[in-house]
Amino acid sequence: MGWCGAGTGFAQQAPAVARSVAAPAVAATASASPAPIPFAPAHRTTVTTPSAPDAWGGERTGKEATLSDRVVSYAIDASLDAAKHQVAGKEHMTWRNRSDRAVSHVYFHLYLNAFENDGSTWFTERKVLTAHGRSRGNAVLKRGQWGWIRLQQVAQDGTALEWSFVHPDGGPATDHTVVRIDLARPVPAGGTLALDIGFLSQLPRVVERTGWWGDFNLVGQWFPKIGVLELPGERGATTVRWNVHEFHFNSEFYADFGSYDVRLDVPSDYTVGAVGRLQGAPQTANGRTTYHYVQGDVHDFAWAAAKGYRTLDGTYTGAGSPTVAVRVIYPPEYAASAAPTLKSTIDSLGYFSQTIAPYPYRTVTAVIPPYNAQEAGGMEYPTFFTSEGYKKVEPGTTSQYMSDFVNIHEFGHGYFYGILASNEFEEPMLDEGMNEFWDDRMMRARHEDLVVASPLMKWLGIAPAMSGFQMERLGAELRRPEDPLAQNSWDRLSSSSYGTVYARTATAMHDLEQRIGEPAMEKAIRLYYRRWHFRHPSVADLRQALIDGSGDAKAVNAIFDQEVYGTRHIDDRVADIDVQEVLPQAGVSWQDGKREEVDQRALDKQVARQRADWKKAHPGAKPGSGGPFPWHSTVTVLRDGARVPETLHVTFADGSHEDVRWNDDRRWARFDFTRPSKVVSAELDPGRQAYLDADKLNDSYATKPDGAASRRWTADVAAVLQALYSTLVTL
Repeated sequence: MGWCGAGTGFAQQAPAVARSVAAPAVAATASASPAPIPFAPAHRTTVTTPSAPDAWGGERTGKEATLSDRVVSYAIDASLDAAKHQVAGKEHMTWRNRSDRAVSHVYFHLYLNAFENDGSTWFTERKVLTAHGRSRGNAVLKRGQWGWIRLQQVAQDGTALEWSFVHPDGGPATDHTVVRIDLARPVPAGGTLALDIGFLSQLPRVVERTGWWGDFNLVGQWFPKIGVLELPGERGATTVRWNVHEFHFNSEFYADFGSYDVRLDVPSDYTVGAVGRLQGAPQTANGRTTYHYVQGDVHDFAWAAAKGYRTLDGTYTGAGSPTVAVRVIYPPEYAASAAPTLKSTIDSLGYFSQTIAPYPYRTVTAVIPPYNAQEAGGMEYPTFFTSEGYKKVEPGTTSQYMSDFVNIHEFGHGYFYGILASNEFEEPMLDEGMNEFWDDRMMRARHEDLVVASPLMKWLGIAPAMSGFQMERLGAELRRPEDPLAQNSWDRLSSSSYGTVYARTATAMHDLEQRIGEPAMEKAIRLYYRRWHFRHPSVADLRQALIDGSGDAKAVNAIFDQEVYGTRHIDDRVADIDVQEVLPQAGVSWQDGKREEVDQRALDKQVARQRADWKKAHPGAKPGSGGPFPWHSTVTVLRDGARVPETLHVTFADGSHEDVRWNDDRRWARFDFTRPSKVVSAELDPGRQAYLDADKLNDSYATKPDGAASRRWTADVAAVLQALYSTLVTL
């Protein structure tokens, strides 16, 4: 059957191994091939050296003609076959060779081929990583549900070219997510390449990030996209190299900034949303409608087309930003989510604009996928993201919190993934982790916590709540981190370990903020943005910006050494409290050269007399709160893992307190107190701000058991039972 046939997918026709694929016409060959340009390493990708100041053309000042240094441009005409969930496309791409050498081969991502068969890198890694962890992309594809992308023709100035599949990361030969295109004429240093590409994309049934369900189509990573040619001094590169990784299971994307001019031809009864700004009114003829979208200074383009969907519109205006048109596209079953999604998106525009930098684009589009297409939710593209739908969203409920957080998170990607265009393949913490941190800050500023209560519990007055940062701590796997945060997305023990990139980064940045202060953290992130917006920063660039912005290299380096570049476990605890009354001592002493000896029996009588006299003078004194003799108390603290600065809060029997600082390299320490009253309890981190500590239950110690907590929970349970019995009596 032909490539466009309905019954046979690319998974059954693709070549089993990487080999040259014949183009529609005989390709011309260059007379002399330049030296090959290597791939970026498949492993050991961690960047510890800051990028050069002139990386990616240098810091953007705002005086340039365009927001970004546009390296690539795409003009695409695409037509959706809604019945087959296929997109036929014609792409004209221009690309500028930024390097100092000629380029004879270029490399493209064909991301949809991750879903063509079980032999792709994506599916191969899924089998291993999900066996040792969790992931949302667990859908099983059946016949007719696979996805793929086929190059139909590639031409350079009218000359047909040849291509072949390659495996930059050493993945299986059956992976076809990266293709090498051999040029007819090399692109000289500083020169521009123009290619005309015909392609056919088959969307998969939604697995993760892209695909179809029913009449809904999320069209992401759907067109041939050129890889990134990195230069020395950019993200740890020491030579010119192609950064063009296979599509790994946990990885996302990385691409050059450029411009997109895209025309989308769809059935007229479909609602469309896309990256960028709609140009004029859609054109309709013969039951089909063409939408024309344009967006500059972005590095990807995605869109959605769905039958029977509705829209809700709003606007954002803020200092330094253009007027932003905000649109929510949603299915009828999730109508309750439309207004909350619009509000939280507009609120996010305000928060991120005020705390980082003004939003620079004119549109934001949020799409709510339908029921049974949850894997398509929670995905981000420049000016465009997918959310999650709820049939009921009520203030103060879990659905309200989750709806707001997902919207804030996916919008926030527009900054940390979109404008700060980090390499999500190699450094996921720069996007997922840093974005998660800033999202939690916004939720904290809104005083919005997750209320863990059913309607019945709330009616009974029992509504325990948890902040975003507290939830992050619970999911950060702090007891035994397996992989450094700076590790790439695929060299990880499990999908669960990859998942800690979100929670552990947010927790680490929370603790760093507590050490340096919120104003210093905000100043540092603004500096990071100012240096690296519309460029491609590395983890090392983030560290340098945090140091320069906060002025506290010690605090920043401690977090990066322990958490970002390391896997240090943190658990400080109060081990013991020893209390002893300071009494006169028996034995020999010398005064003015004369020997004096105190007999223990006489001393006991003296002590007893002094006690009786003091008790008579203080009839209402509580035991241990004072007396004729002072108390010597020793608090012992232990450190299991990395050093962290700690405050030890000590409480005495008379109600007084004393704070001491523990901020050295000792594995254990003893703190001594000699006072009229004895120590009755001690607590590390009394403000509960050290979230990286794996076990907060051992942070405190008391000389006597405190039943307040158990009494509180007993009273709550009793109240529930009483209310339940009262209800039963009335029935």
